[in-house]
Amino acid sequence: MAEPKSKGRVDLRIAAEDRELFDKAATAQRETLTQFLVESGRERAERLLADRTRFSINADEWNAIQAAMDRPAQVRPELSELFSRARPE
Repeated sequence: MAEPKSKGRVDLRIAAEDRELFDKAATAQRETLTQFLVESGRERAERLLADRTRFSINADEWNAIQAAMDRPAQVRPELSELFSRARPE
């Protein structure tokens, strides 16, 4: 059973060529235009947000990060001075 829609409608103004392209693509996928646009939009949104929330590194990069985190903290006088300043208002 389909999940009920809770956010309502989205009306789009698109060029006639885009509408024709979307209609053809939806038909090729055997989907309604709504199904095609929602799925396509969801995929793009997930890719876009994943680029901002997840990243991949190789084993050498991970080892370098771990080594940096395992090193004892170092006193950095310039940072101590910076963080001891009053906040500008």
